[in-house]
Amino acid sequence: MSEATTLTTFSVHLEQLEGYQFKASFEQPGVADLLLDEPGPLGAGEGPSASRLLAVAVGNCMTASLLFCLHKFKQEPATLHAAVTAVLAPNEQGHQRIGGIDVVIRLQETAEQVARFCDCIQQFENYCVVTESVRQGIPVHVKVVDGDGNDVYTAET
Repeated sequence: MSEATTLTTFSVHLEQLEGYQFKASFEQPGVADLLLDEPGPLGAGEGPSASRLLAVAVGNCMTASLLFCLHKFKQEPATLHAAVTAVLAPNEQGHQRIGGIDVVIRLQETAEQVARFCDCIQQFENYCVVTESVRQGIPVHVKVVDGDGNDVYTAET
């Protein structure tokens, strides 16, 4: 690591409330605590599980990265939508693991209606801290679909 590299750290805290329920505190002003809970039969399913949070983190990061890139090129797209599907599969020892994550980001416009879209679509994944980190161990597939339903970008791990 070069001397010019700056490290940024952050902390979150978890407190077990009861059973498999935990309160996550993000230690960020204005950000509310979040209740986490495993689905039954372990927990009561009263909050998202860690696996769902990982899926949300990947989908949010990819969508925010696309938006960041579009803004970099002075574009203001209509509301973006994303659907994330995570696959739980047993590993060789029979323990459940996240075997893959699929992200589909939907634009409301056609790709042709967004100036410099081609420039942006080729680089937006580079800005996503979470997905590029998760890809070290979990396959992540990303697709961008435009307002006409055309696949305008697909990336495989």
